This record gives sequence, structure tokens and C-alpha cells, in this order.
Amino acid sequence: MDAVDHISFESTDTAGKSITCKAAVARGPGQPLVIEDVQVAPPQKMEVRLKILFTSICHTDLSAWKGENEAQRAYPRILGHEAAGIVESVGEGVEDIKKGDRVIPIFHGECGNCTCCRSRKTNLCQKFGVNPLKSVMVNDGKTRFSTKDGSPIFHFLNTSTFSEYTVVDSACVVKIDPEAPLEKMSLLSCGVSTGVGAAWNVANVQPGSSVAIFGLGAVGLAVAEGARVRGASKIIGVDINPTKFAKGKVVGITEFINPEELEVPVHEKIGAITEGGVDYSFECAGNLEVLREAFLSTHMGWGLTVLLGIHPSPMLLPLHPMELFDGRQIVGSIFGGFRGKTQLPDLAEQCMCGTLNLDEFITHQLPFDKINEALQLLVDGKSLRCLLHF
Repeated sequence: MDAVDHISFESTDTAGKSITCKAAVARGPGQPLVIEDVQVAPPQKMEVRLKILFTSICHTDLSAWKGENEAQRAYPRILGHEAAGIVESVGEGVEDIKKGDRVIPIFHGECGNCTCCRSRKTNLCQKFGVNPLKSVMVNDGKTRFSTKDGSPIFHFLNTSTFSEYTVVDSACVVKIDPEAPLEKMSLLSCGVSTGVGAAWNVANVQPGSSVAIFGLGAVGLAVAEGARVRGASKIIGVDINPTKFAKGKVVGITEFINPEELEVPVHEKIGAITEGGVDYSFECAGNLEVLREAFLSTHMGWGLTVLLGIHPSPMLLPLHPMELFDGRQIVGSIFGGFRGKTQLPDLAEQCMCGTLNLDEFITHQLPFDKINEALQLLVDGKSLRCLLHF
């Protein structure tokens, strides 16, 4: 039995009414998040209002909180995009989700109707794809959050999960098995899906292959978990934080490289221990110099580099066009190539049956009002995911 078993909306019908609840509001870049009462309006057409039970902090939240990207500087704002909860009410036209369903919100939606959603070649969605510029709802260009005096509070990445209640487009809500443990399922909103999917869907890692992962945060370790499940024989983890290595061994990393301990470039070291380079490399650090090392660490002729890190810098790719004639390839990955609404329920099932181990990714747990402590744990590199519960 988890927290959801104690939640019922039957006795207090809040459908169609505004709800007052606690939220962590970002008032400015780098400022401590403020726990305050906010008003959450009812869902409009094709929207869903969720009661968030668990949420965690991702590096994308951290970057937005710092104000590292101009596109992410709408304030006041409710951040957060990794979470799990239960449906409180639905708006007009929502048919696939109902009150009481267990769900996870996703920042990268799937409308099912646009040109991209109708194509089997991509997981992009033209209407509800990730967009850091977006700070209001698609339906009417307004927010569903406000202060006590009615001033708007802006949305973030289609989700805004640092709030006890949130309103999201139905395209960004995934219904999962009612028996699924929601505290673990929250990880599928971003980090684990992004990493595992990069290994499975984007790179299509093959049994017996070699892999190098640059950056061993939650996403990088999820790549390792995905590569392990796929049967990769050599999984090399690259990070300057040696504390990440112990956790890496648990998820399948076989060798570790700390660039600060080398006298040669990382790609030369990897080339020496893999007979010319790995089959697949994954850049999870959001650093252009690291991206170049990841690219050069793959084997000429067939090496594939998957770009996962967020790069706020205006600098362009550190590659010369002629280097692509060596047969190496580079590709970006959004949400691990997963189509959220149609494919995440199956991923959740695989987690429930033990194919993937989610326990290793939750390193800390705190009550929601300790969110600034959780933020600092991530800043200090001491946590992968700190699970916050209401």
C-alpha cells in the first residue's frame, strides 16, 4: 500500500473549482524556492489537474533555477518535471484519462494527431514537444497558477510539478498500471526514460557491444542500466567525480575513467582499451569539450555518439565536417526516443517485473518543504534523485 491508497476525491468534490495548495515558487534566478499558497484553476478543454504525490529535481530544473538559459527566465514560475500522482479532475474532451487514475506527467507530450506523431520515424510532437519558451497553457495562452491576489504564476516544461496540484495538457499525462509504485514511477518522467531510451531506442545497443558514457548523473547511469540490459560487454563510465563510480558498478559499468587522472585525452585512452574505440558513446554532461571527446572515442567506420546533455551555450558543434567522413555519426536524443503516452506504460511494466532496477537512482528522500535542501544536494553532486513527498 502506498500513499495513493489513502487519497480519495469522493468526499470533497473539487472538480470545477479552484484549489488552494502549497507550491515551491521560483521568484528569481538562484533565489531559494519559496513555499507558498497558490491557486490552481480547474482544467480547461483537453487538460488534466493532478494531485502530485512524489516529485524530484533534475539538472534541467537546476539550470532553469539558476537562469542559465534566457528562454527559462519567466518569473514567478513553478519548476519541476519529474513526478507521479493521481488525477483529481479532467477537462472537456479528455477521454483516455479519468479521475482517480495513477499517472506520471511528461515534459515531452504526444498529441497523436500532428505530422510527427503520425510518423513512425520520430517521437517528436509539434504541439506538445519540449519547449523552454512555453510558460502558459496551449488552450488559451493563460496560466492555471496564481497568487492569492490573482497575479499569474508561470508554467514550466508542460508540467510544473513543484506543486501539490498542477494542471497539464492531456497529451502530457501517462496512465500507468494501478499497482505500480508511484514513488519509483516518478523517475520515468524524465531521467530514467531519457537514459534507458537513448540506449534502447536511439542507439539500439547490441549484445556484446562496447559503450562509453560521459557524465554519470542520473541520465548517464540510466544509459548504463539500459546498455547492461541490452547485453553490452564493456560499459565505460567517464566522470571527474569519483563518488559516482561505486553507484556505476551497480548498474553495470565495467570500467571507469577520471579525465583528471589521465595524461592523454580521454578518447585516446578509450581507443587504447577498446581496439580503436567504442561502438556507442553517450554525452550526458552538456559540455562541448566533452562532446568532442565522446565523438572521437567511437570507432571509425561505425561509431555512434548520442547527444543527451543540455547545452545552453551559443557555441556550435566542435566538429569539422570532414571528420564525418571517417564513418562516425552523431545524433541527438529527446526523451530517449520514447513516445510518452503509447510507450511509457510498457516501460513501467518492465520496471515492475524487474527488467530495470530503479532503486539505485533514488539516493535521498525528503518532505516537500525541504525542497531547497534537495536542490543543494544536487548542486553539490551528492544526490542522483532526491524524492520529495507531500
